[in-house]
Amino acid sequence: MKPAASPFSFPVSPALADKLAKLGLRRDADLVLHLPLRWEDETRLTPIRDLLPGATAQVQATVREANIAYRPRRMLTVTVEDTGGGVLGIRFLNFYPSHVKLFQPGQTFRFIGEVRGGFLGLEMVHPRFAKADDATPLPDQLTPVYPTTAGLGQATLRRCVERALAAPIPDTLPADWLAELGLPDFESSIRLLHRPPLDAAIAELESRRHPAWQRLAFDELLAQQLSLAAARRQRKQQRTRPLPPRAQLTTAFLRSLPFALTRAQTRAWNEISADLGHSHPMRRLLQGDVGSGKTVIAALACLQAIENGMQAAFMAPTEILAEQHYRKLAAPLAALGVKSAWMSGSQRKSERAAAWQAIASGEADLAFGTHALFQENGAFARLGLAIVDEQHRFGVGQRLALIEKGSEPHQLMMSATPIPRTLAMSFFADLDVSTIDELPPGRTPVVTKLVSAARRDDVLARVRAACREGGQAYWVCPLIEESEKLQLQTAEDAYATLAAQLPDLRVGLVHGRMKPDAKQAVMAAFQAHEIDLLVATTVIEVGVDVPNAALMIIEHAERMGLAQLHQLRGRVGRGSRESVCVLLYETPLSELARARLKVIFEHTDGFEIARQDLLLRGPGELLGHRQSGLPMLRFADLERDVHLLEAARDLARRCLASHPDIAAAHIERWIGRREALASI
Repeated sequence: MKPAASPFSFPVSPALADKLAKLGLRRDADLVLHLPLRWEDETRLTPIRDLLPGATAQVQATVREANIAYRPRRMLTVTVEDTGGGVLGIRFLNFYPSHVKLFQPGQTFRFIGEVRGGFLGLEMVHPRFAKADDATPLPDQLTPVYPTTAGLGQATLRRCVERALAAPIPDTLPADWLAELGLPDFESSIRLLHRPPLDAAIAELESRRHPAWQRLAFDELLAQQLSLAAARRQRKQQRTRPLPPRAQLTTAFLRSLPFALTRAQTRAWNEISADLGHSHPMRRLLQGDVGSGKTVIAALACLQAIENGMQAAFMAPTEILAEQHYRKLAAPLAALGVKSAWMSGSQRKSERAAAWQAIASGEADLAFGTHALFQENGAFARLGLAIVDEQHRFGVGQRLALIEKGSEPHQLMMSATPIPRTLAMSFFADLDVSTIDELPPGRTPVVTKLVSAARRDDVLARVRAACREGGQAYWVCPLIEESEKLQLQTAEDAYATLAAQLPDLRVGLVHGRMKPDAKQAVMAAFQAHEIDLLVATTVIEVGVDVPNAALMIIEHAERMGLAQLHQLRGRVGRGSRESVCVLLYETPLSELARARLKVIFEHTDGFEIARQDLLLRGPGELLGHRQSGLPMLRFADLERDVHLLEAARDLARRCLASHPDIAAAHIERWIGRREALASI
């Protein structure tokens, strides 16, 4: 049987191919784009007498003696001396018998490593080394150090990269475009980054502000914009049933509301309503800060689908949030003649079967639920709209599974974690985005206080006072029960402690492991003011609406992310009472925890908090599971390279419209041939 052809232009053994694949290196183009982490200067030798502890240096020296020591552990120690009389210790903690044979007295080597101050003088531990003499030439370029994996040494990886770089590297972009953008050509940029000349400004290279890095960052952003723009264009070519506004159920619902929509809500609703009327499927993201009124807009979208004779599905990531939507909307929609079904994984089998029967027969116009809506074999009679709340908590495959319950239904995704502008321009460029950027009138500003856990008694006094005045409070803990790894205040311990310390208050407990009926009973009691203080885990992060609760205590706030803290803070400030969020923290604080608490203390605007979160953590966690369907950026930085992102977005539109061949070649280099052919 003939062996499969190698995807590389040079011979690669199966074992080496497997190791390269672990790094995502499966073809020459991948090796070309596998750029160094840093560069080392092997172009000069440093006399041993000039070595400084903490510096990385290269010395050429002759072995004076080599011995195996057994205490405090087995190691190979080598003493070397250079022509200037300087003596240096070399230690190998892991070595083979061949090493002992290699380091014979009188043999000369070059050693490269970090210099340390040892007990007997300066030393290097596990330096790189090679046999050498005075006739061995020194490199005339800086030496790259690449990201690698276990079993794949730098020397082997460098040889692979050098072979991939042996052939000319064509540019995917015309020279006049590059001149217009003020960017260097691709080949010179790549070769400079792999092997910088001696006069290269290392600081500029390492800061990634060098023009060569800028070219790669632009190309990466352009590939992303091209693939997402192509996906958007493909979607516009797909056909689905249009659901135009009929002003029947939607008008009746708006009249029934005890308030008028804000200007931002009206703008978002007009955009969504118009999208539903198109014959291509809507893929729109509705984002807005905590409490900005996204659920009302989602209900209007459902009604527009239903008044066109179609069904709608409303999916949320947690049972408590999905049920909150169901209980909030089912009754007012029923008054308009809309029949709703409730679906969750914790229901009895007979209840789920009855819900699916209503959905499959078309008796239910609107289905609320969790993952159960797409995880089971049930079918929709005529699904026209799928709504996904807190979309970043669902994977790409999960959202697609819900869409596949219908024939190209329209899709509305919602997020209470506002997406920074640069993130929306890049990773969400295939979606249309509606933003509710104002809060309804009457929302009380929330005062945020940072309080050390050492002042816990003061916080207890505040809780007692607030509840005695007729208010209610939340006490949020990050864990359900004790963990050996994270000794944090747990919800169950906090409940027992607080109930004992505040015997005059009615204290309740809710967490994610409770049975749904018990959980809902506690929440209903809290909403009815039968509970003064609700001890909870972060299950109350989204969806819970109790206007009388004006005090939020968050234990171990230093352990939580900015988005989570902002969401939890949004549970208060929903009524007329002055609202306070107390962030209890343990000391000492890490640098990242201190930065997070500073941001949440200084800002109440979710968009600014999201921007700061992007600066602190990068895009990965803000994207959630969406990243499972889209590669992370390796070279571009959304905050630093916003000018390149804007230029890439504009060029992607031009390129797809007039130069599809250039677009295909560019995507093929950065993403792969299959994706390029599928996109263009």
